Amino acid sequence: MSGEERRAQILKKLQGSTRPVSGNALAKEFKVSRQVIVQDIALIRAQGVNIYSTPKGYIVSDGTIMPSRVFKMRHREEEVEEELNTIIDNGGRVEDVFVYHKVYGILRATMNIKSRLDIKRYVNDLASGKSTLLSNVTSGYHYHTISAESVEILDIIQEELTKKGFLAKLVDYEPVDFWNEEE
Repeated sequence: MSGEERRAQILKKLQGSTRPVSGNALAKEFKVSRQVIVQDIALIRAQGVNIYSTPKGYIVSDGTIMPSRVFKMRHREEEVEEELNTIIDNGGRVEDVFVYHKVYGILRATMNIKSRLDIKRYVNDLASGKSTLLSNVTSGYHYHTISAESVEILDIIQEELTKKGFLAKLVDYEPVDFWNEEE
């Protein structure tokens, strides 16, 4: 079975389930590692499918599917607020943050940031010492899944992030070219 066929079957299984489906169950069913399932889910999400991670597994949202795109980012810690404001102010929503670690694979956290108030709370939580940025484990490199009402808005966000120097190029060991561009 090809990766594309497997992803189609994974999506079909998730859409047909009323309960979350664990990554381990999917890995066992499709005879691949859990890491392959995590990468498959990232690819399915990059196609605009709203798949949520819960403590019990993956579930497809019943809501309206908004276009989304994964952006690879890199910036200094003090630029987090500017990065997020750039996305929100141009009509985007920050669904998650994840890093691709050479040893641990993909480490992901849901963000659900859709307003400047959400950004303020997030930045305050970081400043309070509750935690540090996930990107600290990968020298500042990280990814965000960004959703918006249209592909055109995603294009504007990409252009603005490029102007500010926040977008980073993919390297050989990364599993996916999320932008479908030639290096």
